[in-house]
Amino acid sequence: MTMPERRTRPLHRGRRFDLRATAVFFALLATVLIAAGLTVRALAGAVQRRPAWGFVLLCVAVAVVLAHGRRRRRLSAARVARRTGEALEQATATALEALDTSEPAPPAAPAPAERCEEETRRTAGAPGVPDYDALSPEEFEEAIAALCVRDGCSDVRVVGGAGDLGADVVARSPEGHRLVIQCKRYGDDHKVGSQDLQRFGGTCFTVHEADVALVVTTGDFTAPAEEYAEQCGIVCVNRGGLLAWSAGAAPEPWTAGAGEADA
Repeated sequence: MTMPERRTRPLHRGRRFDLRATAVFFALLATVLIAAGLTVRALAGAVQRRPAWGFVLLCVAVAVVLAHGRRRRRLSAARVARRTGEALEQATATALEALDTSEPAPPAAPAPAERCEEETRRTAGAPGVPDYDALSPEEFEEAIAALCVRDGCSDVRVVGGAGDLGADVVARSPEGHRLVIQCKRYGDDHKVGSQDLQRFGGTCFTVHEADVALVVTTGDFTAPAEEYAEQCGIVCVNRGGLLAWSAGAAPEPWTAGAGEADA
């Protein structure tokens, strides 16, 4: 009796060890791990500086997980994208709101014109402060002379007029300095320019022999005019300074130039 021949399955040959492929695999794995570590480190630093962004990243991760779960349930790609966008929009709005409340912007410093208006509102209507806008140029000169008399000046004279060469009021301060004052009764929209200061600067010291030269205006000065006055030692009194002087809230303006006169 012959026995049937049993077929034997051929043994599978083992895969050969490929050193090059293994080295490439570990190199790619190390690169991926390093990149992942750097990414995690950068995200941790960003979350530490801006805690609100940690909430944003958490919402993104939740959205990705939800999208993956919905994909398993065979939901449409449009629905997943819509829900992910809604989650991101809500997270971004929450983060921006947190940043706005945690880092308030510093208050802006008032501009020079605003400071002048604030000084005008503060001193307007104070006792002894006339309405300079309602005065004529001649009455304004008389008002400045009256302020000098009030503050102890002697030999106060109004000399403005034709051929005054820039001097409207002259006086002697309580310290004995000769004061030469030019008065400019201007509106708020009219500033004293550098040409006005240059004409006055050419006569106040040489012709009128001023120890302290002042220009008093109901308006303001341009930046070039203030620069020229500082170079020549002329004291500029704008609207805010005039109102403060009139109300007794500021020292006499000639004290600012008295130090240079003594020198």
